[in-house]
Amino acid sequence: MMRPALMWTVSDFLAYAMLSGWSTAGKLACPYCGNDSDAFYLANGCKILWFDNHRKFLHPNHPFRRNKQRFLKNKVVLAPPPRNRSGEDILQEIEELGLMKVTEVEAEEVNSIISKNFGWRKRSIFWDLPYWKTNIIRHNLDVMHIEKNVFDNILNTILNIEGRSKDNAKSRVDLQLYCKRNELDRDSRTGKYPKACYTLDKRQKEVLCDWLKNIKFLDGYVSNLARCVDMRKFKLFGMKSHDCHVFMPRLMPVAFRELLPSKVWEAITELSLFFKNLTSSEITIADMEKLEGEISVIICKLEGIFPLSFFDIMEHLPVHLAHEAKLAGPVQYRWMYQFESICII
Repeated sequence: MMRPALMWTVSDFLAYAMLSGWSTAGKLACPYCGNDSDAFYLANGCKILWFDNHRKFLHPNHPFRRNKQRFLKNKVVLAPPPRNRSGEDILQEIEELGLMKVTEVEAEEVNSIISKNFGWRKRSIFWDLPYWKTNIIRHNLDVMHIEKNVFDNILNTILNIEGRSKDNAKSRVDLQLYCKRNELDRDSRTGKYPKACYTLDKRQKEVLCDWLKNIKFLDGYVSNLARCVDMRKFKLFGMKSHDCHVFMPRLMPVAFRELLPSKVWEAITELSLFFKNLTSSEITIADMEKLEGEISVIICKLEGIFPLSFFDIMEHLPVHLAHEAKLAGPVQYRWMYQFESICII
C-alpha cells in the first residue's frame, strides 16, 4: 500500500517554533546553534543581540578571530562552530528532557518547567513519524522572509528612519560600552552624536528616492516601486517580500555605489551577491560550500560597521542558509512565496 510521506515543513521563522517545538525567541533562538549560542542581552537597548556570534564560523586561522578592536572589546574567539546535530541526537535529547506533546495531559505544566533552561518548548507531533528522525532537513528556514528582514534593517538604518533605524542614542551608548569605536562617541562639547558613515544625509536620500521613483522594470518582474517611495519623508514603505527580494541582490549594489563609503558599500554588496547566488535556480554543492565560507566573513565585516543593535536573529540566520541549500537544494522549492502568491486573503 502506498502512503504519503512528509518531506519537510515550509514556514516563516515564527511558525518554525510552532512546527518544530524549538523556541525562536530569546538567546537560544537559533535552531542550529542551539545551546552553543553566544547571544547576549543589551544593557541599554534591552534586546537580545547576536553581535560577534559569527567569528567561530571562520577558518581557524582567520585574522578576525584574534581581532580585539573590531568586535567586542578585548575578545578573542578560538572556539569551533557548533556541531550540526542529527535527527537521532535531537530526538534523544527531547526524550531525555521528558518533553510532552501539547495534546497530552499536564503537558503545559511539564513543558513550561523544562523550557526555563532549554530552547525546547514542546515535543513536536512530527516525531511520531517513524522516519522523521532520519530526515536531514525537517524544517526549512524561509530565505525570502529572512532576506526581507535583513533588507529592511539595512535600508531603515541607512536612511535613518525614525523609530525603525537600528542606530539611535541607546545603541550608541551600548556601542561605547561593548566596543572600541571612538568616532561614534558623544561629543563632549555639544552633547550630540556624530553622523555615522553608514547613514545618508538629506541630499543623498533625495537622490536615492528620486532614482527609485523613476526606475522602470519589465511587466510582471516586480511591483511598481514608485508607489513605495515617499518623496516627502525620503523613505520606502509598503514593499512586499518579493520586492525586497528583487531590490536586495539587484538594485542595492547600484543604488548605494556613489552614496556610501567604499568599505560600507563593499560589505553590503557582498551580502547582496550572497543572496543572489543563494537564490539561483541552479546551484552546486561546490557553490554552496563556497557561500558557506563567505557568509561568515561578510557578517563579520558588517559587524565592524553597523551598531550592535543591528544584529538581531535575522542577521544571524544567513550563516546557516547555504548549509541548508547544500543539503536540500534550490530555495525556490523551500520558501513560502510560491504559496503566498497564489493564496487569496
